[in-house]
Amino acid sequence: MAGIDYEYSAATNEASHAYLKPCVDKLMSTISEGSIVLDLGCGNGSFLALFRDRGWHLYGTDFSPSGIELAKRSFPGIDFVLADASAPSGDLLERVGQADLIISTEVIEHLYNPRGFLQNASDLLKEGGLLVITTPYHGYLKNLVLALTGKMDQHFTVLWDHGHIKFWSQKTLRQALTEAGFTDLRMTGAGRLPWLWKSMVFSARKAKA
Repeated sequence: MAGIDYEYSAATNEASHAYLKPCVDKLMSTISEGSIVLDLGCGNGSFLALFRDRGWHLYGTDFSPSGIELAKRSFPGIDFVLADASAPSGDLLERVGQADLIISTEVIEHLYNPRGFLQNASDLLKEGGLLVITTPYHGYLKNLVLALTGKMDQHFTVLWDHGHIKFWSQKTLRQALTEAGFTDLRMTGAGRLPWLWKSMVFSARKAKA
């Protein structure tokens, strides 16, 4: 998707931030002041900006020029970099260094190359570093409810430009994270009732050599 601008017109919060942030917070409660934190697929920077009070060194990257431009103007205390998180991460690694924590919210479902994305996340993390990643939840009960209520086409719409192209379950995301060398996988649901969650939030650690 490099070179395709996912257009942003404002640096406002997404509706999903309200139910994602409490779950993300719980999974990264051990991250100490002074840590390097990188948001892969930061969009307009608004989610990363919610953590400016933690004493962390904050970096954000996205392939959307409009998103990065808005982020730089709106949140000058954060270092934002225009880059494709699915492509080899050498330039980004040189600029940012290895992070203690990587967050990625509602990104991996948009990517043609999620394995490349997760490999980059591993390369950009210190040994034992933490990845916290969110994506829309899919499971048998939720899919059944969508079908019974006639909302399947709306949920899996093909008419959203640059929309979702990967639909993850707990099993498939666990497999992809494990393949990329992550361990200590933990998952919680976010938004709505259990097993009808809007999103799932995973934490995973980069294995130590």
